Amino acid sequence: MQSYSHPFLPILDQNTRILFLGSFPSIASFEQSFYYAHPRNAFWPILEEIFDVHLETNEAKKAFCFEQGIGLWDVIGSCERSNSSDTNLKNCIPNDFEKLLKDYPNIQALGFTGKKSFDLFEKYFKELTIERVLLPSTSPAYAAMKWEEKKRRYEEFFEKSGLLKN
Repeated sequence: MQSYSHPFLPILDQNTRILFLGSFPSIASFEQSFYYAHPRNAFWPILEEIFDVHLETNEAKKAFCFEQGIGLWDVIGSCERSNSSDTNLKNCIPNDFEKLLKDYPNIQALGFTGKKSFDLFEKYFKELTIERVLLPSTSPAYAAMKWEEKKRRYEEFFEKSGLLKN
């Protein structure tokens, strides 16, 4: 087990309306200093298909998020782990969501990109009153749901949040 602190800042600004939350960055994300960086993670391909865009660089992905009112962060600020698996996270210390939601009052909903991030948030921030939506994990480790079904769930979330017009 090795101790890790979150390696990069959240992607959000005063126009952010929905905030996607993972548990903690994978080793691939650490290496690339960006969210959902594993080459087989479906997060970016799903967003590209839903919004009909092609996002080749991290800068393009960041600009897209700002343009669409999408934020990205993780529930955990530091922890111990020996690999990228969510089941491996130990001694977790959460990020400060009370402060974040005060500082960014336009955030209307949290979209959790997997059960572990949702469960961790509930453990530490159950009392916060903000809409929470558990979405399917986009990790390649979560193969129980087909890609098309994952995409459909994310698309519904965007439609419900008003960021995607049918």
